[in-house]
Amino acid sequence: MQAWRVHENGEPGEVMRLEEVDRPVPGDGQVLLKVRAANINFPDALLCRGQYQVRPPLPFTPGVEICGETGDGRRVLANPMLPYGGFAEYVLADEAALLPAPDSLDDAEAAALHIGYQTGWFGLHRRARIQPGETLLVHAAAGGVGSAAVQLGKAAGARVIGVVGGPEKAAVARGLGCDLVIDRRSENVIGAVKEATAGRGADVVYDPVGGDAYTQSTKCIAFEGRIVVVGFASGTIPAPALNHALVKNYAVLGLHWGLYARKDPAAVVGCHTELTRLAAEGTVKPLVSERVPLKDAADAVQRVADGRSTGRIAVLPEGAAR
Repeated sequence: MQAWRVHENGEPGEVMRLEEVDRPVPGDGQVLLKVRAANINFPDALLCRGQYQVRPPLPFTPGVEICGETGDGRRVLANPMLPYGGFAEYVLADEAALLPAPDSLDDAEAAALHIGYQTGWFGLHRRARIQPGETLLVHAAAGGVGSAAVQLGKAAGARVIGVVGGPEKAAVARGLGCDLVIDRRSENVIGAVKEATAGRGADVVYDPVGGDAYTQSTKCIAFEGRIVVVGFASGTIPAPALNHALVKNYAVLGLHWGLYARKDPAAVVGCHTELTRLAAEGTVKPLVSERVPLKDAADAVQRVADGRSTGRIAVLPEGAAR
């Protein structure tokens, strides 16, 4: 089979190589899946760089979420078991953790309903306890993680403010349903949030960016607001000033979805049931901006790493153009 493999750490476009390899052999509790669609996530770039919290042995295949097909023809969502990641024709997955792919979504959309939307749901509902009528500020609102949070925020009855970088991404965020879009390249984020909320600030901030975005959030967070830290796409991990959180009376909440998958798998299944319902109603629909063949995966991962993409980019093995 064909699979992209990383033999040394570095930028995805430089270290990913498309190779002919043997199909992986399932062990106890594992299942072999045919990949129907693999979506690109920012952690795939971090894996290539050797900067992710999980460091699989070299060589490995990146690709952390797929829509796959079982031997008996079922469409399922899975997190491939590294080092046999999703940018390949076949993967291994934990059989007990498979989730049914929603019938209302195609393969690429179904794969995108997994990590990003699970992260968004747990971040907004389990960590931030978002309430109808509250104001939600989403950084990188046109990206894969941010776009999911925007849709889930609207589904929860929140007023959603999206922060983006550039007019093209601003148009995408408006299309997703943001009530207000702020272009951080041409507008003052803090001032715009305060003006839009009559000085109160955002009740919940969803931050997959870190760096300056986190700093801005602390300056426009509402009384008893909650900042949900999801990731650090900027490359800068903030060092929160806890005296500031004390004085302004806000909370900083971490969200690591993978920990729920390990410590509370029943909650993950429950979340998937809710997401499947929202997808069937049309309340949420993953934004798949591109569908590329397997041969173009390295370039696509690099574009995600560089912040030059919107929504999700799906990698489709040959014959899986869905």
